[in-house]
Amino acid sequence: MAAIEIYSSPFCGFCHAAKRLLTLKGASFTEIDVIKNPQRKPEMVQRAKGGRTVPQIFIDGIHIGGSDELHALDRRGGLDPLLKSA
Repeated sequence: MAAIEIYSSPFCGFCHAAKRLLTLKGASFTEIDVIKNPQRKPEMVQRAKGGRTVPQIFIDGIHIGGSDELHALDRRGGLDPLLKSA
């Protein structure tokens, strides 16, 4: 399975939607809560090339974007192959 990281906040509906989709796909992920760990937010912004909102999602180190981008990738049939990558 792919290594998935999600920078998130517990108050973010888009974060919950992204995590729900990944959970439905059977994917495990590492969640980085930027509210509990504010020192991780600059890291997120740098990795996301300026993306300041949550969620910011990375699959095998590749920046996917937010929830909308994750869902669009799934609709195009591109998410499942990424999740199965080594």
